[in-house]
Order: sequence, then C-alpha cells, then structure tokens
Amino acid sequence: MGDVAARFAEIVGDTNLLSGEAIPEDYAHDEALTTSPQQPAYLAKPGSAEEIAELLKAASELGVPVTARGSGTGLSGGAQPREDSLVISFERMNAVLEIDTENHVAVVQPGVTLSDLDEKTTAAGLGYTVHPGELSASVGGNVGTNAGGMRAVKYGVTRHNVVGLQAVLPTGEIIRTGGKTSKVSTGYDLTQLIIGSEGTLAIATEVIVKLHPRLPHGATVLAPFETFDEVMTVVPKIISSGLAPHILEYIDNLTLAAISYNEKLSLGVPDGIRDTAQAYLVVALENRDNDRLHADVEELGGMLGDLGAMDVYVLEGNSARRLIEAREKAFWTAKAAGADDVIDVVVPRSAMPEFMRRSREMALSREAGALGCGHAGDGNVHLAIFCKEPAKRKQLLADIFALGMELGGAISGEHGLGKAKAGYFLDLEDPAKIALMRRIKESFDPAGILNPGVLFAERASK
Repeated sequence: MGDVAARFAEIVGDTNLLSGEAIPEDYAHDEALTTSPQQPAYLAKPGSAEEIAELLKAASELGVPVTARGSGTGLSGGAQPREDSLVISFERMNAVLEIDTENHVAVVQPGVTLSDLDEKTTAAGLGYTVHPGELSASVGGNVGTNAGGMRAVKYGVTRHNVVGLQAVLPTGEIIRTGGKTSKVSTGYDLTQLIIGSEGTLAIATEVIVKLHPRLPHGATVLAPFETFDEVMTVVPKIISSGLAPHILEYIDNLTLAAISYNEKLSLGVPDGIRDTAQAYLVVALENRDNDRLHADVEELGGMLGDLGAMDVYVLEGNSARRLIEAREKAFWTAKAAGADDVIDVVVPRSAMPEFMRRSREMALSREAGALGCGHAGDGNVHLAIFCKEPAKRKQLLADIFALGMELGGAISGEHGLGKAKAGYFLDLEDPAKIALMRRIKESFDPAGILNPGVLFAERASK
C-alpha cells in the first residue's frame, strides 16, 4: 500500500492523498439504502484534469479500481467504492469557470453543486433547470447518473441539458466532446454516451450545461383526487393543453401526510377531503407575465375541476416553495419512516395506473408495502418499499422491475443502477444489449478499473 500511495501522492501532493484509516467514513458510501459502506484504500483530491489523467494512468498500470465521487448523494450505490480502490473526489474542482450569456451556457467543473450553480447564474437572469431534489448534489454526479427531477417534464433530464464535456479516459487521454453548439451530427455522440454511464467509461472534468431564462412569476396548484387512476387520466390532458407546466407530480395520500407532518406544512386541505383523497396532483406553472400566469392558473383550475378534482388549491410564494421543497425531501421522509429501499422505475405515462395497481398488489401479496410519489409528467414512479426480509424483498423488486419493463419502461429513470440494481439489470435486460455494453466498456476501459461492480455486477439471483 505504501508504494501505491506514494505514487498517487506524487501526482496530487501529500495533503491531497489519504489512505487507510485516515479516510473519513463518509467516503465509504452514498445514500443508497441497500448497500453496505466500504472503506476505500486511497482517497485522492485532484485539482485538475491533468492530475486525474495521471491518476488514471497509474491506476490502470497498478490494477487499482477507481470510483469517482461528487457529493455522495446518489441513491443506487454508484459511488460506493471497493476495499482495494482509489476514490477520486472532486471537492477541489468546484469552480464555475464561465457563464456565457450569449450562448446561454455555463462551463463548470464537476464538483460544482447545484446550489452553487444556481447562485452564480441568478445574477445573469438565467438558471440550470435540472433539479433532482438535492441541491447539494454535484453537476458531475448528475452527469454520471443522467439525473432528472421534477422539472424534467418541461426541461428534460441531464442529457438534454449538457452540450459538451471534457473527460479523461482511463488510459489517461483527455478528450473534449460536443461544445457550445446546440446540435451536432459529426461522428458518434460521445457526450451522450458518457452521460449516464455512472463513471464506468470516463471521468468528466468539465461540463458545459444549457441555461434557461428565469421566469419571474410562478404558482403551484394542489388538486386532490379520490383515486390514483383519476390523477393519471388528467395528466395527458394537462400536457396537451399547452399550459407547459414545469412541475407535474403525483403524491399518494400517505406520502403527502408524512411530508406535511415532517415539514410542518399547512396546505389548507379540509379534514373531509384529506380523509377521502387517495392521491394528489401538484402542478407548477411559470410565466414572464403575471397576468398570463393568472389566466393559465384559472384555466388549469377549471380543467382540474371538470376532470374530477375534489377541489383545487392555488399556492403562491412561500406556501408553494415549501410544498415543492417538502416533495423534494420525500426520500428522507421515506428513510426516516423505515423504508427498506426506494426505487424509481420509469414507464410510459399511459401505463402508470396499471403499474401502480399491479406493483401494490405484488407488495400486498407479500405482506409488504409500496408507497410514494413520482413525476407524473414523465412516467417516473418513486416507490418506497417496506419489506424487511431480504429474500422476499429481492423477489418483490425483481417482479416490480420486470413489470415496468413489460409495460415498456426501464428499471431506473434517474437514480441509475449503481451496485444496488445492477444484478436485476443483468437478469432482466436483453443479453445482446448487455453484451454490446460490455464491448463498449472494454473499448473505453481495457484495464477494467472504472467503477467495477456498477452496471455489470453479479446477478441478483446468485
């Protein structure tokens, strides 16, 4: 270990290389509920792409596995290292390098947090619109998992908002992909290949993100419904109306009660409605003109009433902000309530009622629970799974993931597979596609050092 540590320390400096017991426990895990912390052998804190290139070349030569780490907010074990590994932390590479107001992009280092980027872009009247629910998350981490969030219904996920990268290959080459242009049709799109690869192909060291104008006026509408099916009947009608909501969420009654209690929300819903509503729709609208916003809210309210909403509550200012913040903290609410896992299957919007009904039936048949909320506008279902027995929970998850794929969806819409869900992926996905992905992995990473165990883990059935 001494010789290897000395080699890494030569690259980043003694103060930026820790090994063994000197590494803080926080670097042993991310926020996944089903993976166990694992202390890495080495922790490096590089300050440049060139240092990362040298670290990866050394790691490839020495056969040391490498895990890239942003803020550690991931939910699938993608940032969980191996015992013999090197963790590369981006905490020193946290600068907003440029805010280009003519091309409406920002150039940032991977350690920049979403809250930092939001603060830096405010003065320019612009903003980065990917908000996966945790503002301490890093842009580099979002690139790794192709993070989404509530605003994806209007603005898309990370891959729709990143136009270029600087990245380091595990063989040590530094490449640039894409740029400040809005389109490209020249060769393979390496930017999009690296996004969502969960640190298994290359390490992003600069990210060029799209910026959008900040619209000054907004309002949030909360509408209770007697059944979940009614909520999902409304969703496509809202999208086709042209109102262009930037948030379109469903929350089941138990989850809304829990987040309201935890965050001390008073939403003005009478007891009679609260006791009978099974699901709620949250719709947020924005506009550059306040009168147009109010006209849109009025139209939305009428539409919801006509389509079966028990009532319509218009929240503005602090009330709206607090509801959205509480929804973003739903994971922590589920964790505090004792959830054994949180999953984020994505299905076509039209399949959400069937997916929800059948997944809950699967859970009940095993004396388990499947509760939650999700992005109704894009079919991304977030379920908190309550099932203490590991073998029973594993089979339940396999059945739920298989159901999602049967309905035309995928195991994860935005959390990624990491180490927590990779085994299910290998069991359920088309073997030809997995074989192709393995060949892509080998072409980028011939020594196999980048995030081993992610995507290509042992099968869940073993």
